[in-house]
Amino acid sequence: MFTGSYVAIVTPFKGGRVDERALGDLIEWQIERGTNGIVPCGSTGESATLTHEEHDRVIALTVEAVRRRVPVIAGTGSNATHEAIRLTRHAKSVGVDGALLVCPYYNKPTQEGLYLHFEAIAREVELPLILYNIPGRCGVNMAPQTIARLSRITNIVGVKEASGSLGQMSEIIAACDERFLVLSGDDGLTIPLMAIGGKGVISVTANVAPGETAEMVSAALKGDWDRARRLHYRLQPLTNALFLETNPIPVKTALGMMGRCADALRLPLCAMSEGPKTQLRQALTQFGLL
Repeated sequence: MFTGSYVAIVTPFKGGRVDERALGDLIEWQIERGTNGIVPCGSTGESATLTHEEHDRVIALTVEAVRRRVPVIAGTGSNATHEAIRLTRHAKSVGVDGALLVCPYYNKPTQEGLYLHFEAIAREVELPLILYNIPGRCGVNMAPQTIARLSRITNIVGVKEASGSLGQMSEIIAACDERFLVLSGDDGLTIPLMAIGGKGVISVTANVAPGETAEMVSAALKGDWDRARRLHYRLQPLTNALFLETNPIPVKTALGMMGRCADALRLPLCAMSEGPKTQLRQALTQFGLL
């Protein structure tokens, strides 16, 4: 259903507001360059600092701009189950193809609490749902056994895995049936994950190198591992540079350097420090983006 290269798209800001024109332009560029789907309001989209009204508007605007050319998977997770249900209902009402649901953050729920949280959302909103496991941001790791339990719920169709553990990813693939998608949440692990059965990536790097990321994932899906590996190693220095500071600080800074949108961030995220910024500029130049 949702295979390939999906971009975890940034949310451009201008004058303290969402820059709707820039977001529309970024979406057009992504589709032109072969990106398989758009994921607004994720971590890279600074969802944690969007108001509820902005969050709803960004998702609606993305659906309008995409015009059914590729799938839209909206980030609708929250650390409050009732709020995640509301956000997911709204996303469904404006026509998204699926929702991405991050593990509840700060609360540190038990594995049973995680199961009940996602089960409640799936029960209340009939929409394809992708779980999002990113323990480094959420303070809790969703165990493979919990993901396997959730995979038996019909409209929970996959997981974005950003634990950083290939061992855990392998356990998930082994524990779930073939219809359940495991997508990479770490750009550097996309090809290793696909080699053991993963079906794609929800990517930060695709924000600045959409064509190459899409080509890499497409090659892996076709079994052309030589080409996939070549693209992986070509992208690796760029990907490393995009994580020199907390995401999405570097990717926003890169897009600013490229003239794609302003590099404005919302506090508590702040401008990139000069040393890492110089390294980022070098990586962009070496890749041919500047």
